[in-house]
Amino acid sequence: MAKRATPEINASSMADIAFLLLIFFLVTTTMDVDTGIQRQLPPIPENKDQKTDVEVNKRNIYLVLVNSRGNISVNQSWMDIDKLREDAKRFINCDREDDPTLPEMEEITVEGIKKPVKTSKGIISLQNDRGTTYGRYIEVQNELVAAYNEIRNEASRKYFNKPYDELNDEQQEAIRKIYPQRISEAEPKNYGGK
Repeated sequence: MAKRATPEINASSMADIAFLLLIFFLVTTTMDVDTGIQRQLPPIPENKDQKTDVEVNKRNIYLVLVNSRGNISVNQSWMDIDKLREDAKRFINCDREDDPTLPEMEEITVEGIKKPVKTSKGIISLQNDRGTTYGRYIEVQNELVAAYNEIRNEASRKYFNKPYDELNDEQQEAIRKIYPQRISEAEPKNYGGK
């Protein structure tokens, strides 16, 4: 009996099908885009040897330290993260009488607002331990930025009777002049601590 030959499968179109599948998956999948924290770094000094010391009143600094265990110290007092936002808002708030335990105030004229307004000279200084986890760092950053966002929203309702995100560009700029986001980050150090 004669052996019957097995017919070959025509594979000439397999490359075309594989190519079409590859294109399909490239078009339909989404790529995760890493996003960072928006911070504007200071400009590089023209003379690298030149050092400038700026005298800042101690009451104008809100010092936030995060140790390697994730514990938070604000102006040398331990604080839970759930209290950080409200405490930062109290520090940032310009709608108050002069208080020697809070930052100095100055009166400024802001375009779009009829009368002079007060603004704070306060700066939030954030410093982390080298062993601080990235997650804890982001949590603290989020609370500090949220404090500014809430204060700006309250001010926009006061001056323009609308939430901050509904203001036009000029109105948002006016609110940012009253409440500029001043978060300074120092180089991480080894704190250890509680």
